[in-house]
Amino acid sequence: MLSTHEIQETNRMIEEQLLDVRTITMGISLLDCAAGDMSRFCDNVYDKITRTAQNLCSVGEAIGREYGIPIVNKRIAVTPIAIAAAGTGASSYTPVAETLDRAAAETGVNLIGGYSALVHKGSTPSDRALVSSLPEALSTTTRVCSSVNVGSTRAGINMNAVRRLGGVLLDMAKRTEKENSFACAKFVVFCNAVEDNPFMAGAFHGVGERDAVINVGISGPGVVSRALRDVRGADFETLCETVKRTAFKITRVGQLVAQEASRRLGVPFGIIDLSLAPTPAVGDSIAEILTEMGLSKPGAPGTTAAVAILNDNVKKGGVMASSYVGGLSGAFIPVSEDAGMIDAVTAGALSLEKLEAMTCVCSVGLDMIAVPGDTSAETLSGIIADEMAIGMINNKTTAVRIIPAIGKKAGDMIEYGGLFGSAPVMAVNPFPCGDFIRRGGRIPPPIHSFRN
Repeated sequence: MLSTHEIQETNRMIEEQLLDVRTITMGISLLDCAAGDMSRFCDNVYDKITRTAQNLCSVGEAIGREYGIPIVNKRIAVTPIAIAAAGTGASSYTPVAETLDRAAAETGVNLIGGYSALVHKGSTPSDRALVSSLPEALSTTTRVCSSVNVGSTRAGINMNAVRRLGGVLLDMAKRTEKENSFACAKFVVFCNAVEDNPFMAGAFHGVGERDAVINVGISGPGVVSRALRDVRGADFETLCETVKRTAFKITRVGQLVAQEASRRLGVPFGIIDLSLAPTPAVGDSIAEILTEMGLSKPGAPGTTAAVAILNDNVKKGGVMASSYVGGLSGAFIPVSEDAGMIDAVTAGALSLEKLEAMTCVCSVGLDMIAVPGDTSAETLSGIIADEMAIGMINNKTTAVRIIPAIGKKAGDMIEYGGLFGSAPVMAVNPFPCGDFIRRGGRIPPPIHSFRN
């Protein structure tokens, strides 16, 4: 239970520092929906999701009202469709995406994730069917999010998949050109994807999970920024202790919400994901945390060290507050969703290459990055390959959510609204990498992957 003092602190964090529960995400297994034809499979999927998650939104809204804690999103994650739908033998899974979209609308959730494939060691016919359907599926649905895991520390990197996805991204971008290539904002490429991530676009319900589970993602960059304001000029030990203590308090709030949602829905509690995920709102920014640490702008020398400090101490504080911290937990550095990051890019302080360096020590990777629409498929694949290599070598989750904005050039701005925000189009290294990408095959795992 929270003490009176903790409740008062929580109220201040909510009212003054933009603390919120970013998402309650219900993971739902679709393994028992298997069927030999697409129509029956889609019927099973729709029935399972709408039955299991029918009260998710109403319970989330009730908890938010009763406890005074803003719960921004209610979401669903399902078993990777390339696994769940394999028995249908279908050549395209677009009907499944349409079914997921209808089920999401029926339950009232904001987004549904799991239109996904795990191809880090190779692709099955089902995996290839899903990947081929991505441009149509993501351009014709509203709430469906997708991910493909192309690498892991144990398996290496599937470069055939990396090469294929560069072209898939361009196809998605062109199909949604009038919406600033928005389909790409719902798609992420992973290395070392985790099975219990509640955040989109990369959420899916892993095959090692229960039939249904509640995972909560809580975010509080404004709370951390305010805490650091009180220790300006202090040494690094004090800075680290401040972040750690603040993360502990934030996680306690997430634990309360998760346990209450689990009890009311009759669905087991899974994990708390304490990822400092920003929004476009002023005061809810990872960039502001970095400037409170003493950087003039994100991207200045010292930025990677600052992100490393933040990420590590967020995790340390979180694991002291809950026995079930999971997901990605740390610090996200998306550009489009963070007003301070946008400002750093437009000021010339933050480049794509510096962002890539920061991903070595942050929670995920290159997130919501817009690049010119004439960027080649091979260059997009090269950017993905670089980020996957960081994850593979460092035994961490990395991801790429990149938007080749058709018709836009470096320096332009694209608008999405809501949590997706706006994104400055960033310049890309103009030198080609096609000969490298066209080699194909699989990059073997690093020597330190052999741990048995």
